[in-house]
Amino acid sequence: MEKKSLLQEFYSELLFVENHGKLTAETYLICVQEFLDYLEKRVDKIGRAVQQECREKVTVQSLLYYTAFRKTSGRKEITLAKDLSALRIFGSFLVRKKIWIENFAHEIGKPKVSRALPKVLEVEQVDSLLASIDVKKPLGIRDRALYEVIYSCGLRISEACSLLIANVHFDENLILVRGKGSKERLVPFGEDAAFWLKKWIFEIRPGFVGSRIIPEVFVNSKGNPISRKGIWKNFKAMGKKTGIEAKVHTLRHSFATHLLSGGADLRSVQELLGHSDLSTTQIYTHIDDSRLEESHRDFFPGHKTE
Repeated sequence: MEKKSLLQEFYSELLFVENHGKLTAETYLICVQEFLDYLEKRVDKIGRAVQQECREKVTVQSLLYYTAFRKTSGRKEITLAKDLSALRIFGSFLVRKKIWIENFAHEIGKPKVSRALPKVLEVEQVDSLLASIDVKKPLGIRDRALYEVIYSCGLRISEACSLLIANVHFDENLILVRGKGSKERLVPFGEDAAFWLKKWIFEIRPGFVGSRIIPEVFVNSKGNPISRKGIWKNFKAMGKKTGIEAKVHTLRHSFATHLLSGGADLRSVQELLGHSDLSTTQIYTHIDDSRLEESHRDFFPGHKTE
């Protein structure tokens, strides 16, 4: 099978069999593409290009060489871990296709990745960012509704982009979110988010969409579903205006941390965020602990020694 056809089939399997999101599938596809490109550039001892190695002759040693090559090229541990995850899935795919005899990628240990604590905004900083939006403009109302919902519900950008009108329930202030792996969850939203959502959906959005049927809640100036890039760009402008350095995803981190600070239990926060593993959610308890330690240092006088 030609490499191009192989990669196309692998990408389809990531989306429709493994149920990965489009962004994850594209990331894994790039990782595998780079691995296959590396194999094709290698030359064996008798001078022949090792183009068949990806089919019949891949060994643990081949994968170790590739990992070492990536590491010496300056790749970070988190990138190496992502590479290995992609190659393990690709290996299983090749075994099912009877191209590989066994999945050698499982023999390679994952590098230990030290997880840095994600940045979190104070509630006042979130308020400042949201207040910086010019709601006198129609798209300003959209942006206020958009970022209120992202913060109020702890949404990923992709989840905000794909949020459907049919999945917004004002009678209970709930939205149905489709997250990673097409997993669905119900998330409540606050009164501020409800106010701006209603204003956008019922008063402003029809002027952009017209008579067309567009299922997504958030649209751009042309009435088409808003893009991730558009959300990033607008939020960056808000940060520049307020002097607050943050990414859109920081609103999700802040949502989780503020919930835990307010007394929410870890399992509830896990469900609201759509985390499949509780350990992913636990990172926010460390953030809250570090904030407590910082407050203790700043405000607790302690014993003064003479």
